[in-house]
Amino acid sequence: MKRTQLPILLLLLVAAAILAATVKKEKAKQPAAVTAVSTSTPQPATPPVSAPAPSANANPVFAKLQGKWMRSDGDYTIEIKSVGPSGAMDAGYFNPQPIHVAKAQATQEGGVAKVFIELRDVNYPGSSYTLLYAAANDQLKGTYFQAVSQESYDIYFERVK
Repeated sequence: MKRTQLPILLLLLVAAAILAATVKKEKAKQPAAVTAVSTSTPQPATPPVSAPAPSANANPVFAKLQGKWMRSDGDYTIEIKSVGPSGAMDAGYFNPQPIHVAKAQATQEGGVAKVFIELRDVNYPGSSYTLLYAAANDQLKGTYFQAVSQESYDIYFERVK
């Protein structure tokens, strides 16, 4: 093999590896098909509810967090379904497909709600959001830590109305 062909061969091998990794990533994002069979009597349809009503013992600061939030710089969405009195959140994250949320917790600092969400999935090995609720403009503002690259980014989410 000639010396001039070696860099070309090396470049082709790197391109093949990148293509294989991209195909694997796309397959991992595709949701598995699920078939459900119901044996119960059909129930009448109920109108959709935008946000659950807070319970009697819910923290009013945490109640403001419930809803769907879209990141300003892309198709990244956080959906906070509920926040318990202790701050434990039932939350989902989408890019645009669901990404596993390993931990979702709200805390309160001086009357301001703080949100921590940790992601554990393919290409999200511990990536996380640390956000504060900004009541003045109804936004979640803070930092996104990208675990793969070990970099942090200032970001914000706006409520989807």
